[in-house]
Amino acid sequence: MKIVIFGLTISSSWGNGHATLWRGLVKALVRRGNRVVFYERDVPYYAEHRDLWEIPGGELVLYSDWDSIRDDAQRHADEADVAMVTSYCPDGAEASHLVLGSKAQRTVFYDLDTPVTLSRLDAGERPAYLPAEGLGGFDVVLSYTGGQALEELKTRLGARAVAPLYGWVDPEVHRPVDPVQTYLGDLSYLGTYAEDRQATLEKLFIEPARRLTRRRFVIGGAQYPDSFPWTNNIFFVRHLPPAEHPAFFCSSTLTLNVTRDAMKRMGWCPSGRLFEAAACGVPLISDHWEGLEAFFEPGRDILVAKETDDVTTAMMLPRDHLATLARRARERTLEEHTAERRVRELRNILEIKGGGDD
Repeated sequence: MKIVIFGLTISSSWGNGHATLWRGLVKALVRRGNRVVFYERDVPYYAEHRDLWEIPGGELVLYSDWDSIRDDAQRHADEADVAMVTSYCPDGAEASHLVLGSKAQRTVFYDLDTPVTLSRLDAGERPAYLPAEGLGGFDVVLSYTGGQALEELKTRLGARAVAPLYGWVDPEVHRPVDPVQTYLGDLSYLGTYAEDRQATLEKLFIEPARRLTRRRFVIGGAQYPDSFPWTNNIFFVRHLPPAEHPAFFCSSTLTLNVTRDAMKRMGWCPSGRLFEAAACGVPLISDHWEGLEAFFEPGRDILVAKETDDVTTAMMLPRDHLATLARRARERTLEEHTAERRVRELRNILEIKGGGDD
C-alpha cells in the first residue's frame, strides 16, 4: 500500500507533538510493507532544529514552496492507495485540492489538533490548513480527538465519515531505561510551554514545589519565558530530542501530565506524553478530562490530580504502590496504545485489504 502524507513536520521534534507521532506510525506502516511518502515544507524554524533527515524505508520530501513540488505531488497522489492531508500543514488548502482532485483510492484529512480547529472556528477564525469548502470532499476525516468533536466535524465542516485515531507510542523508542543524573527528580514535567496550560501547571507543579522545598522538581521543554515563576528547587532542561525522553521520564519518581485547555474542554484527547511516560514504566499523575477513563483507569493505572494537595499526597505514596501503578499503565499502553495498534485501527477504518500486511 502506498500512502502519501502532506503534514506539518516529521523531520523536527522541536516545539511540536506531530513529529514523534509520525515517526512511530510511519515505522509501523513501513514494517508492514507499506510505502510512505511524507511532504514537509522546509521552514527555517524546523530546519534549524532538524533531528531526522530521512525516513527509513520511506521518502521524506522537503520543499521550499508549493509550486516547486506540485507536479511531483500530483504524481504521487495519483498513485496512492491513501492520500492524506493533516492539520497545520502549511499548504493544507492547496494539498487538499490536489488530493481531492487526484486518483488516490482513499482521500483522508487527519486533524491532529481538533480542539484547536474547533476553538478557532468558535472565535470566528478559519484555520489556513482547512480547505475553504470544508471537509466534505474527503472519504474519511480522522480526528485525534473523540467524543463530541466527531459530531462537530460533521456539522461544522461537512465531514461525511469521521473516526477517532488517538495518539500512540513507539515502544522501541519509549521504554524503561537507566536514570540519568541530570534529570533526577521527585516530580517531572515534559512539555513545550503553553500559556493555556500555565494555570494548571502552577497549581499542580509550581505550588507543590513551593510547599515541598526539599524535593527536586524538573521541567523539560522548549519556549519557556524568562518570566516563568521558577523556584530554587525547580530545575530546567531545554528541549529534549525524542531519544532523550525515556531517560528524562525514567529519572523521576513521578511524572506529571498537563493537558492543553482546548483539549481539556473538548475531552477525549489523550496527550502523547501520557502514552510515552507509561511505556517508559514511570508512575503517572494527570489532570482530569472527560474520557480519560477510556484510556487509563484512575487509581489503578494512573493517579489524577485536581488540586495541589492531590499532587503532594501522591508524592508521599510508597514506592512499591507507585511501581504497581506504573506496571499496569505500561501493560495497558503496550496492549492498546502503540503505533502498531493504530495502524491496525487505521486499516479497519479505511477498509483496505492486502497491501503487504500480515
